[in-house]
Amino acid sequence: MAASIASDGKVPWHVRLIHHIATRASSLKPPSNVRFENPFHVLGQLNKKQWLFFLVAFAAWTWDAFDFFTVSLTASDIAESLDRTVTDITWGITVVLMLRSVGAIVFGLLSDKYGRKWPFIWNCGLFVILELGTGFVQTYEQFLAVRALFGIAMGGIYGNCAATALEDCPFAARGIISGMLQEGYAFGYLLAVVFNRALTTTTSHGWRSLFWFGAAPPVLIIVFRMCLPETETYMVQKNMERLSHKASFIQMAKASFKGYWHIMVYLVVIMAGFNFMSHGSQDLYPTMLEVQLQFGADKRTVTMCVANLGAIAGGMLFGHMSDFIGRRLTIIIACILGGALIYPWAFVRNGGIMAAVFFLQFMVQGAWGVVPIYLSELSPPALRAFIVGLAYQLGNLASSASSTIEATIGMRFPLETPADATIRRYDYAKVMASFMGCVFGFVLVVSFFGPENRSADLSVGYAFESQRDEEDDDDVEKNAPDDPEKNTPAKHQGTRVA
Repeated sequence: MAASIASDGKVPWHVRLIHHIATRASSLKPPSNVRFENPFHVLGQLNKKQWLFFLVAFAAWTWDAFDFFTVSLTASDIAESLDRTVTDITWGITVVLMLRSVGAIVFGLLSDKYGRKWPFIWNCGLFVILELGTGFVQTYEQFLAVRALFGIAMGGIYGNCAATALEDCPFAARGIISGMLQEGYAFGYLLAVVFNRALTTTTSHGWRSLFWFGAAPPVLIIVFRMCLPETETYMVQKNMERLSHKASFIQMAKASFKGYWHIMVYLVVIMAGFNFMSHGSQDLYPTMLEVQLQFGADKRTVTMCVANLGAIAGGMLFGHMSDFIGRRLTIIIACILGGALIYPWAFVRNGGIMAAVFFLQFMVQGAWGVVPIYLSELSPPALRAFIVGLAYQLGNLASSASSTIEATIGMRFPLETPADATIRRYDYAKVMASFMGCVFGFVLVVSFFGPENRSADLSVGYAFESQRDEEDDDDVEKNAPDDPEKNTPAKHQGTRVA
């Protein structure tokens, strides 16, 4: 490969691309010098401040998920109250997903420029205002308008949460903390299921009570975050900016875009697959249980609780496992096993549905458990909150019509509906099974051909060198992020991969 280096010392892009493709299979081999560690021993490496950073990030991400799933869990009730179809209400979910990328841009840049703390607090303040507003809507147009604004607010929190929880995290604990953080999403879903059952069917205001209740916990999260300082990594970055006469935030941002644009494109593509995976298996599932399988409120609640317990367990196990076998291999294994579970998840109708939904979500969120640290390791430090949040939310944008697509296609497969029923029944299970099979295959292929930087240094020192020319061939081979034998942090975070 050295013979292909140009006279100016740069490696041609097509040579790097060929090298990248040729090493995809071999790069999946787990390092030979890594042993599986007791997760409790690994978690013991976090100090008090690191735990507090994790907990406040986990709380915010949990409530982001709670706020999002309140609509999918009450879609039938909202449709009846506003005199619309369930498909119309799912557009409220779609609008949120479409506009979350706007929030990721705004709050991501604010977090990277001005710190993790205050943009986090402002973001949670918007949660309070808009959750209350949702509970007071009287028309479908008002509902869509409030949910659109909510999409902007919800889109800003993910990148900040990932940066807050992970950038000061001990190297050995990254995988399991990533999995635990990501499963705030599943925990938020679990809380939404529980409080939906406790409030929607037992209070005079029905689904509105759930949204009013949802405005309270963000106030506590705001107080929690106000008691904590900035992360140490961010403070080091700011100090280095002040001491440097060459590198400002804008300069580092420009250098990051120039050197990492292809990584950013990849992250958006794979996050589109991940978001199709989660929304395709979750958003319409409660409606399927209620409308198609005619589960009562109690049985739906138990089923969704079981699903989310599986999700939480899967995220933590696979997140920790990724520290030893690699991020991409972990994702691929989860996709293969998840694909094998589609049939029982969609078509089992007896007591086995509990086991099927538990293990399907175990695999879906098992793959997701790798995401926060995978994105962080591939993102430039100067724009970590921005890139992680934007990649996630642009993936959300690409998958924003998941539930609407499933609901619309499902209408082509009508089931016998009782004469006294107010909502028509459709075979959503058939559509969801086909949809998930395609999604699992897509994520598997994209992950296989993607880069990995599991040994990345999440500190910011390298960012001040990022305006250098592209690495020569020796650098590519020396610092390649996919080297399976590396077990120490790389010198430079996010080494470029064609």
